[in-house]
Amino acid sequence: MSLNYKRVPAIDKCFSILTLMAEAKRPFAFNEIVKNLGLNKSTVFNILHTLDDLDVLEKGPDGLFRLGTRMFILGNAAAGGAELIQTVHPYLETINQEFKLSTFFGILSGQEVIIVDKSERAQRIKISSEIGMRIPVFAGVAGKALLSQLPETKIDQILSENSPKRYTPRTIIDKEIYKKEILRIKKTGIAYDREEYIEGLIAVAVPLQTYREDLQATIWAVGLKQEFREDVMMRFTKFISNTVKKINYRFSMIAGPLGPMNEALNA
Repeated sequence: MSLNYKRVPAIDKCFSILTLMAEAKRPFAFNEIVKNLGLNKSTVFNILHTLDDLDVLEKGPDGLFRLGTRMFILGNAAAGGAELIQTVHPYLETINQEFKLSTFFGILSGQEVIIVDKSERAQRIKISSEIGMRIPVFAGVAGKALLSQLPETKIDQILSENSPKRYTPRTIIDKEIYKKEILRIKKTGIAYDREEYIEGLIAVAVPLQTYREDLQATIWAVGLKQEFREDVMMRFTKFISNTVKKINYRFSMIAGPLGPMNEALNA
């Protein structure tokens, strides 16, 4: 039995844009979308900027539109995750099982960290943050790891426009010291939060290499201070560093030969 309803043309046009970008797997310029789909310019303009406001699309500094952070979240909820989430999730589970720590996968969106996946089934004490949760970039270990993936000029710009907020007595709020910490992470590839965001909690994060200039990502684990004894910290640091090497290798396979080539050119 057919239902009587009025089809909404704007939704059809919206999905035609998303389908175009998903199938091509690359960013698009405004005029390129208009040309490919034969849609009215004002319609495309309004749809693109509405989707940008919703984080379904993101407009980069190059003026190109690309699939945004909310698509990761929607993909995770609807079909077991986008390719990046599907790649990372088994490793989150492994860390969670091995160390009984809450583990997370997050990406940078503007000046916020968005949690796009997690594993926390095996932890001794639940330290819960929901998928889709947004965290200020200066709050906690994930922001440090994500900022370390940006060019130094971009780090300077963010610090010039914002000031770190004090969350605990251990929070780094001096901008010069904070920048030195980010540059240290850029060299070592590992970030620590020793009760800087929440008293009594320790966190460790490692940046991921997605082979996309517009996508900064990280995984991190959080536990109680007493769970991170010195011997455990040393073992965990080695374990998560080796894990990230495996994830980065998987990402390089997704990106294809141009991924590692672009990294070499930008080095």
